[in-house]
Amino acid sequence: MTNPQLILVAQGAEYQAVCRGLSHITDRKPTVIPIPMGIKPLNTYLHKLQDDKVFLNHPQPKVLLMGLCGSLSPSYPIGKIVLYENCVYQGKVQECDRSFTAELHSQLHSQINLVKGLTSDRVVCSAAEKRQLGETLGADVVDMEGFAALEFFHSLGVSVAMLRVVSDDCHHDIPDLTSAISPDGSLRPLPLAMTFIKQPIAASRLIRGSLQGLKVLEDVSKNILLTYPK
Repeated sequence: MTNPQLILVAQGAEYQAVCRGLSHITDRKPTVIPIPMGIKPLNTYLHKLQDDKVFLNHPQPKVLLMGLCGSLSPSYPIGKIVLYENCVYQGKVQECDRSFTAELHSQLHSQINLVKGLTSDRVVCSAAEKRQLGETLGADVVDMEGFAALEFFHSLGVSVAMLRVVSDDCHHDIPDLTSAISPDGSLRPLPLAMTFIKQPIAASRLIRGSLQGLKVLEDVSKNILLTYPK
């Protein structure tokens, strides 16, 4: 029997959405691992998995990173499914595996867009800043984990693809969630609630966009036909 692929997805609602989407698979179900938010927490977590020899249980794995992202361009509204070509962070670029990305694109081409991603070490909450980042860096979407995952797995010689769904657009501000993200990359419920209370309109918009994005994330998870290592 062959070992399944690995899917990494942000812990919490995103992880639960992907698990629901894959719940119909009964044979050779992919291993889904919840990961923390943010570059440093993810680096720490991935090295811990490596120390625990998790990846040795999956010889020659193809790793798929899934989750939500923010749009930096009017071309990518809420609910748009995007497949990364590469990811930039502080002027450095990490490429996604072309072959693996092409496999996914061929399976989902009718509903998917190839994009250039930006990884940020903080929440980009201003719509004006999002558009400026998109224009100056030539990036289409933003996340908080992509570059770190690519850098880590490239060092192991592992193929990585990234599939995300846009949950907030570039036309509206979202709440500043910085204080709600703990050093270990998890969300802190009380500071999150206080942030939402202080910015109710932006919070309502973010919640609606997240729910829409999570539904699309669940649906696209149902349609992924991962190729298993021989």
